[in-house]
Amino acid sequence: MATIDEFKAQLTGGGARANQFRVTMNTPGAIATGLDARRTSFLVKAAALPGRTMGEIPIPFRGRNLYIVGDSEFDTWETTIINDTDFMVRNAMERWQNAMNDTVTNTGLINVADYQADLIVEQLDRDDTVLKSYILRGCFPQVVAPIELSYETANAIEEFGVTWRYHHFEASAVNF
Repeated sequence: MATIDEFKAQLTGGGARANQFRVTMNTPGAIATGLDARRTSFLVKAAALPGRTMGEIPIPFRGRNLYIVGDSEFDTWETTIINDTDFMVRNAMERWQNAMNDTVTNTGLINVADYQADLIVEQLDRDDTVLKSYILRGCFPQVVAPIELSYETANAIEEFGVTWRYHHFEASAVNF
């Protein structure tokens, strides 16, 4: 039977901490969003390291299925943003979406490169050393969630979610 000391010896660096992360939001050069990437990295309250699902192709053979690998699927990526009183991040996300599809004219950018940008999420050690990084390629804000307002909400700062769509990601120690 394993001992607690053997377990601790196997837990490199004391384990990665879920609250030690940094998100860098870049914006497309074709859109004047007004986003301050450095300030925004402090206002991202929650994010996730991205996941990947390997598709499968079933091939029927004599009453059973043989499964072979299909195409990769990349789920959407979620962030939670703390809203400050100048609405800097919220305004930037709304400008970005409006450039893709204007709420009044129903027109928007045509060239994909004009409305997509790369975002970076990094897992940090307790001394801010980057342990693992992911570059999410070709991102755009698919959903800017509503901010709930209520007289009953006291002693709370507003926050809102952004759901991102991206093409694929590159992970450190895997793709680089």
